[in-house]
Amino acid sequence: VARTYRPWSTWALSRSGLTGMSRMQDTRGFTLIELLIVVLIIGVLAAIAIPQFTSTKERALDTAARSDLRNLMTAQESYFATNHVYVTVSVTAGGSASINGTNDFGASTGVALAATAATDGYSATAAHSATSTTWCVNTSPGATTPGKILKASSC
Repeated sequence: VARTYRPWSTWALSRSGLTGMSRMQDTRGFTLIELLIVVLIIGVLAAIAIPQFTSTKERALDTAARSDLRNLMTAQESYFATNHVYVTVSVTAGGSASINGTNDFGASTGVALAATAATDGYSATAAHSATSTTWCVNTSPGATTPGKILKASSC
């Protein structure tokens, strides 16, 4: 039995399978209701995700400020261990500082640091320019929580 083969371009898909017809039949697109439901679902997901993203970004910037404050504390304590005195230092956002030529440390982009020395300790602050939170630490023996990083309202 001889078979005749048709080129692939003449075959089409239908609900019942391949047919020898040259055009598709019974094809449907999306209805307007289906498209509106998809757009509504995407809108609800975006409404949930966007506030979470901004909250996460602010927490990351605050973490950078607290990390820079810890680095400043380490430099102060290292200098104190050698020289038995704390120093006053200020670092602009993204800048770096050196305590008497040693114990170099830097501030992250957007983070400003300041430390004020006292005879028995020091107080220091760190703030990121993109957030409203300022972090502080006070190491003086009279502080309520000496050496702990807190929000500035608690220092």
